[in-house]
This record gives sequence, C-alpha cells and structure tokens, in this order.
Amino acid sequence: MDHVKKGDNVCVQPIIYDGDCRSCVQGLVNCCDKNGFVGMSGWGGGLSEHVVLPASCVKPLPANVSLELGALVEPLAVGWHAVDISPYKEGDSVLVLGAGPIGLVVVQVLVGKKCKNIIVSEVSKGRSEFAKKFGAHHIIDPTSCDVVEEVARLTGGKGADVAFDAAGVQIGLDTAMKAIKARGTLVNIAVWEKRATLQMNDVVFRERHYMGVATFALGDFEAVIEAISTGE
Repeated sequence: MDHVKKGDNVCVQPIIYDGDCRSCVQGLVNCCDKNGFVGMSGWGGGLSEHVVLPASCVKPLPANVSLELGALVEPLAVGWHAVDISPYKEGDSVLVLGAGPIGLVVVQVLVGKKCKNIIVSEVSKGRSEFAKKFGAHHIIDPTSCDVVEEVARLTGGKGADVAFDAAGVQIGLDTAMKAIKARGTLVNIAVWEKRATLQMNDVVFRERHYMGVATFALGDFEAVIEAISTGE
C-alpha cells in the first residue's frame, strides 16, 4: 500500500464484494450478488477502535478536507452516484421525493451540477427548511397541495425531466410517476420495506423510465472528495 502512510487522514469506501460474480466481472461491484458493508456485514464492527481493510477501500483525504467532512463522503457518494448515472443534464427540472439525509445529499449534488430548478416534496417542516438551506428552489408539502399540478406549474407545464425517490413510499412513487414528463425518468434510491407496485399504463403510454441505483460505484468516492476539496 503506497497511496497512504501512517498518520494520513482517510475515509473508507465500505462496499464488500466477491470480485467474481457476473456484476463484479463487469466492474459493477456495488451490484455484487454477495454485497455487504464494512462495519455492518463483516470485517469488524462500525464502532471498532481498529479495523483491517483492503488497501483499495482506503481513500486519502486532501489537506483541506477535514475528518468531519470525510465522514460525509459515504452518504454524499450515494447522491453523487444517483445523479451521475441518471439522465440528468444541465437545464433539466428535477423533483426530489423526501428531504431526509439522502434527499438532501441529492439536492447538494444537483446544486453542484448547476441545476436551476430543484423541486423537493417533503411533509416535515424541519426537513423542508434544511432542503431550502441546501439549495432547493421549491418545496412542496404533499399533504396540502397536488404535487403533480404543482410540479407542472413549476416546470411550465412540461413536468419534471428527472425525479429521485429518496422516500420509498407507495403514494410518492405513484405521484412522481405522473409528475415526470413523457420519456422522463424516475430514479429509485430508497430501500423499500414493502413490495411496491407500478401503474404500468403510466409508464407505457408516456414512455417513462424507472431505474434503480445501488449505493456507489468505483470512482465515486474519489469524485466526491475532489468536489469537496475544490468547493464544487
């Protein structure tokens, strides 16, 4: 191991993967058939004083990135990966479902990627305030207004180009699928507790896309660390 030395500040890319399943051989280690996470699935507990890791998991932090910020690289990488593999492009309008930690991270990444119309759907007033501070342009309370109509109004009648589901609830899925434009994409980040259902005609007759994202891919940690270090 020659990329770090004793005393360096580092963060840990925590994916555990087998390296030889059908996903890993394509380089998609986050989609490994036997995937797990350091500190939860093995290789020591998350609160251990010492953990032994493969060198490839250890990512050095630049001098201007503190350990406190380094601790945020992992959740930031989740949002980074979701936006990165989505069809989002500059100029798009984006709907984010849920302003919990991952929803807020998605907002931050979209701000960094110059999104000018970030719409967040959130029921909690506290989380809504965080979303505003993090850079969301519009906040919708789905309990007090029609999200589909409001998204249409905020996008000039077109609908959102891309939506990110960081909530994982059926009513949010149903609403988001109708709030995105024809040939728009709904990106699922949430881990669901229950089986979800899709109204397939909402997909078929508007040629919409539904895709899943899993944690983060190789290279995402380095990209996030660089973005933090440069102020992006």
